[in-house]
Amino acid sequence: MVGDFGLEFVRKFGAELADHEPIDDRERESIKKFCELAPKLRAPFDEHSDSTHVTASAIVIGKPGVVLHLHKRLNMWLQPGGHIDPGETIQDAAMREAREETGLNLVHFGFDDSSASGAKFIHLDVHPGPRGHTHLDVRFLLWADNEIFTPAVGESRRVKWFGFEDALRVSEDGARGAIRVAQGLGRTYVRYDKRDG
Repeated sequence: MVGDFGLEFVRKFGAELADHEPIDDRERESIKKFCELAPKLRAPFDEHSDSTHVTASAIVIGKPGVVLHLHKRLNMWLQPGGHIDPGETIQDAAMREAREETGLNLVHFGFDDSSASGAKFIHLDVHPGPRGHTHLDVRFLLWADNEIFTPAVGESRRVKWFGFEDALRVSEDGARGAIRVAQGLGRTYVRYDKRDG
């Protein structure tokens, strides 16, 4: 069992969700499911403790658009993400997974270092995982300051920049809401960045 930050996260995140405006009906239903299921978990971050667990993923954006990778087993274009390692915060897990799966230099959106203290939660999706599991997937927004992919050994080699409209077209249903949120935030960030520099 993961001696994790999961119980504290679930408590705080449940309160945060009360103020979160879902982007669509799918996310609204995911929030409802999360609030029903997560508080009952003994170790929310531990994939081995229960068939339902919290996972972390990242919507990675940069000047070219948004990053998706072709999942090796599922053969679908997805955002980077996965399970949370023992002793890891959910924000750190999202960053680690994104770095492993893309090889990009990443920072939490709107911050000038890789610190997770300012991580921006943007979306929640509850969906079936492998082996009959249910993933309570919390998505964070990351900014890539380079464009060349160097995924870690064993990761999918099919990683690609997509324009937002193309990403919405090729991605699976559960990712589309998060991509739409990232698109809106990215436009604001790029405008602010240009004004500043």
